[in-house]
Amino acid sequence: MNTIDLKDTYLKFFESKGHKIIPSAPIIPENDPTCLFNTAGMQPLVPYLKGEPHPEGKRLADVQKCFRTNDLDSIGDSTHHTFFEMLGNWSLGDYFKKESISWSFEFLTKHLNIPVEKLAVSVFKGNDIVPADNESAEIWKSLGIKEEKIAFLNDEHNWWPNMELTGPCGPDTEIFYWRSKNEVPEKFDPEDENWVEIWNNVFMQYNHEENGKFTPLKNKNVDTGLGVERVTAILEGFTDNYKSSVWSDVIKKIENITGLSYDDEKNTRSMRIIADHIRAIVMIAGDDAGIKPSNTDQGYILRRLIRRMIRYAKKINIDINSEWEQDLAILIINKYSKYYKELDRNKKDILEMLKSEKIKFNRTLEHGLKEFDKVVKNLSEDVINKDIAFRLYDTFGFPIELTEELAAELNIKVDTEGFKQKFAEHQEKSRQGATGKFKGGLASTGEIETKYHTATHLLNAALKQVLGPHVHQKGSNITAERMRFDFSHPAKMTDEEKQRTEDLVNEYIKMAIPVERLEMKKEDALKLGAEAMFIDKYGDIVTVYKIGQVSLELCGGPHVKNTSELGHFKIKKEEASSAGVRRIKAILE
Repeated sequence: MNTIDLKDTYLKFFESKGHKIIPSAPIIPENDPTCLFNTAGMQPLVPYLKGEPHPEGKRLADVQKCFRTNDLDSIGDSTHHTFFEMLGNWSLGDYFKKESISWSFEFLTKHLNIPVEKLAVSVFKGNDIVPADNESAEIWKSLGIKEEKIAFLNDEHNWWPNMELTGPCGPDTEIFYWRSKNEVPEKFDPEDENWVEIWNNVFMQYNHEENGKFTPLKNKNVDTGLGVERVTAILEGFTDNYKSSVWSDVIKKIENITGLSYDDEKNTRSMRIIADHIRAIVMIAGDDAGIKPSNTDQGYILRRLIRRMIRYAKKINIDINSEWEQDLAILIINKYSKYYKELDRNKKDILEMLKSEKIKFNRTLEHGLKEFDKVVKNLSEDVINKDIAFRLYDTFGFPIELTEELAAELNIKVDTEGFKQKFAEHQEKSRQGATGKFKGGLASTGEIETKYHTATHLLNAALKQVLGPHVHQKGSNITAERMRFDFSHPAKMTDEEKQRTEDLVNEYIKMAIPVERLEMKKEDALKLGAEAMFIDKYGDIVTVYKIGQVSLELCGGPHVKNTSELGHFKIKKEEASSAGVRRIKAILE
């Protein structure tokens, strides 16, 4: 079964169980300041997991675009990917453990034809605060999973999100597959790497209160995730994900470009990194949020991926000045545009950005090579110390492997261990600086964030009045301290335009306009002139927020009941975000 069959089979199965199929949300989260990218299928559904009614009902399923950077150093092995697709099904206060576990078992054994003996599961073993999840274990046993194949593990393994975070949470049960040609052992050992996790069913049944207590939720939710890449490899009989149908055409293209074999271990890691990164680059750059390479946030990750890909392309002797990256990007666009229409829409921008960034980085590498030559001439001994090695990496984009290769040709040693130590220190600083940007999960939606969320609607409406109908929201970021709003506009705003916009928003606030939540068909909402940042992410039935005659927007987030609740709106800064996109930072006083 290939990746397309898996996705289609999954969606049809859950549709038969009363689930509405919803489109994937964009890879760039809307109004979630906790994360640069959607890292899991549940992230875009946070408002509904917290109790807001979903316009499509209580049973949902989809294929979600996901992106994670925490495993970047692992990319190049046989199982990790930066961009991946997550199959998910949800119950929003509807069915719970019995149905969820039974359907997962039915799908795996009856529709994917996985033998029962090749499956094992883990469940939460309980602690001093919350009892063991014996209910899930008993359901698994009733379906035919032997007791020896059920492991009770602690909250580090079988609790979501974790015991420290407040808010909705609960135990989960993970499903494992024996990915080995060796005989399946009688007993499940979670430490044995041949047991690969393929599905996770999270049961949100508690609310972790601020006072530390875990109280049962009135509306219990189910949130599941099944990784397309990993399961496809399993179904096709590969222990290397990159040999599966998800990747085989991309790897073949890289082999054609280089004239080298993937199976030659000198090339394997580089080819995996190039294949992984080109797909991730296309998915970020193809998002309607209009992300461009930069030195901050999503743009920084995009630039880093492009540069890393180019380094490994050089390593397997790709002519960097050829159209190699265009050929690979077009392959990815054609392959995924059936599911993600935005890739076709933004094809020209993706290809132009890739070419431009490649040319820029080539120059950077040339400067780096000149700097390396200078360093070598000034060495007092035949060793490149950790400080020089790190400067070559940090300032000139030289990976340590490239420094080592160049040095080895000249019989010069490199203090690699010292470099790794400096690199680890640098990573720790970066990690601390980005804590609030990568953690993901149930985003903060307190009273002040709810006010800011509503204020984005008013700001969008005011900008259209002041600057013109060409203004459209391109992104937003909300914290408890401020709001940030990106919008399409070709020029810097004048002081007069900023003042008029601010005055207009405050006028809307003073008018004390009720904020109405409506549900309707998407086509009807669009006929009424409703705005939507990412129209493809919405299903056939949509939630529309109406603020009098001022604003009509498709939106899923939390809102105040009346504009009078917002206080006084003040623009603090207006600046460029990227080409043709401006950014306003504002506060509510």
